[in-house]
Amino acid sequence: MPRVLGSLVVLLGFASSAFAQQPPKPLVAGLKNPESVVVGPGGRVFVTVIGEFDKDGDGAVLMLDKDTAVPFAAGLDDPKGIASHQEWLFVADKTRVWRIDRKGKADVFAAANAFPAPPQFLNDIVVDPETGTLFVSDSGDLKGKGGAIYRIHPKGKVDLVTDQKRCPELHTPNGLVMDGQSHLLVLDFGSGELLRVKIADGKAEKVADGFGGGDGLAWDMHGRLFVSDWKNGKLFAIPRPGEKPVLLPGNFQAPSDMCLDPTRKLILVPDMKAGTITALPINVPGFEVDETPLPLETALAFPDLQWTGWTGMNEKGQVVPLRPILLTHAGDGSNRVFVPTQHGVIHVFPNDQKAAKTAVFLDLQDRCIYNDNQNEEGFLGLAFHPKFKTNGEFFVFYMPRKAKLTNVVSRFRVSKDDPNRADPNSEEEVLRFTKPYWNHDGGTICFGPDGCLYITHGDGGSANDPMNNGQNLKTLLGKVLRIDVDRKEAGKNYAIPKDNPFVGKADVAPEIFAYGVRNLWRMAFDRQTGKLWAGEVGQNLYEEINIIQAGGNYGWKLRESWHPFGAQGVGPRSDLIEPIWEYHHDIGKSITGGQVYRGKRLPDLDGHYLYADYVSGRIWALKYDEAKKRVTANRPIKDRTLPIMSFGEDEQGEAYLMTATPTGKGLYWFVRAEGAGKKR
Repeated sequence: MPRVLGSLVVLLGFASSAFAQQPPKPLVAGLKNPESVVVGPGGRVFVTVIGEFDKDGDGAVLMLDKDTAVPFAAGLDDPKGIASHQEWLFVADKTRVWRIDRKGKADVFAAANAFPAPPQFLNDIVVDPETGTLFVSDSGDLKGKGGAIYRIHPKGKVDLVTDQKRCPELHTPNGLVMDGQSHLLVLDFGSGELLRVKIADGKAEKVADGFGGGDGLAWDMHGRLFVSDWKNGKLFAIPRPGEKPVLLPGNFQAPSDMCLDPTRKLILVPDMKAGTITALPINVPGFEVDETPLPLETALAFPDLQWTGWTGMNEKGQVVPLRPILLTHAGDGSNRVFVPTQHGVIHVFPNDQKAAKTAVFLDLQDRCIYNDNQNEEGFLGLAFHPKFKTNGEFFVFYMPRKAKLTNVVSRFRVSKDDPNRADPNSEEEVLRFTKPYWNHDGGTICFGPDGCLYITHGDGGSANDPMNNGQNLKTLLGKVLRIDVDRKEAGKNYAIPKDNPFVGKADVAPEIFAYGVRNLWRMAFDRQTGKLWAGEVGQNLYEEINIIQAGGNYGWKLRESWHPFGAQGVGPRSDLIEPIWEYHHDIGKSITGGQVYRGKRLPDLDGHYLYADYVSGRIWALKYDEAKKRVTANRPIKDRTLPIMSFGEDEQGEAYLMTATPTGKGLYWFVRAEGAGKKR
């Protein structure tokens, strides 16, 4: 058996610009017509080898075990595509599909007679990880006739997705990947075209072309699509939807079906004619992204702080964690820190790491409701008026006890005789939202550099935006709003800025600044550039980061990040604004948006957008190059795998993050990592 010539971990060291001049040696050599590679159960890497073409019984699945490729499942005919789901491998083998268990036992999952029409040359295979549904391409007679794509349901039923009758663009369909859950990307070996096929009706649109003998497709975790050209020995990357394919460096003869390696930092590329597998660092020329870890980590902020009025236990003896929902300042030169909890208490204390106790600035527990089983509600937003020092006004976003499925934005004023206490009787409701479901409340409120108040509310909740609120310009749900709280007009406790993008348009709510959002969980203005950044929580597969523009349509529910969503989903369109970055749910499942760092303590972070994932606890610092209109860095920060609820910043622009805690130790900030040099 062939020997592995290097380890995946060691190869990560080659992920630099030097790789373009000196490609890595093959990871595996001496294979007989390797076709497809996949990471399967237990994080193990498997590869199909065809053996001799059209010779039955000599095909196999091999497993990479340390420095050796060993037999795993033998006796196949001409195995091509391979996919993994849960405990199984699925292999397309000429006219049937095998299912292989963890021990290498193979059973026919879909025989030739299970297909609506006799398959001629089953080629690639992909699985929808959410449902376990398989999709397999039939390349027909390899001369342009008989091509089709089939769906295989989890219990083995096979039906037709599309063929040349439904989709005349098909010639010799080969490579497959999911594009969201409702569409497939299909690479055609005969035409060299990349097609997007809608699963619901089998219709297609061309995404790109020029791939010669198009063979394999693979996404990375950030929306970069890799494409192999078997005939011409080339490998391409499409950095993001709408960009032209970029030729990657590499010395290939016939690259075929690729996949990410277990680290998700390398693309494993089988070369059929060379008999090799090469681990290629994910590095797209002209679209490089620095993903090296920053020499930072999180540490407790205000470690001695005691929260006035909070004991961590209710009258029944049950634990009640502290839920700090954000951290902010009044912008009045006092250098105080304000931290509201989701239960409805705003705490205030000096911005001193030795601070020992908070004062209660405002207690709204008598009118704000929060329950753990509906944890997207409660007190969600706080913003101080830019002229707070003189007018004493601040604004809050919360769910009131006396109205179900409702959120309000209210104005309060500070007490006349105590700057550390607000007047609870000064409440003036500014805006009210009614919603059909309990989730997707959004809740960020913030003042822009223009002095207007920006507000975001989610699409109304449930899943799939059942009322299409994101695209409905008559409702305030699924929007970013912009209002003037210094004036009142039309019987409202606010006014509409005259330069709002939809002012004067019929059947459009004039408060709307931007739309097509699902559930922005935290947005913030860059205090240097004035740009509005937002983290958008996805539904099925992707999380995204957006820069919000006046009048922008951010695509929900036509798009989920860079991908079509649902049966009515669409590809990129000129009237839809794409996110600047995405990550897949294999990395995290609920983004927590932060802010662009403009503090002084940590120069490494300057100009980076901080964000995290609530589920995985991971934290990143992202850099966007305005001139290039693309992300140039997405650098991880050492984390504690805590569920990050929110970010915040003090008056000096120093960054903090919050997590729920039963001990009251829920505020963190960033310091130099141990061993990374002197802390600043």
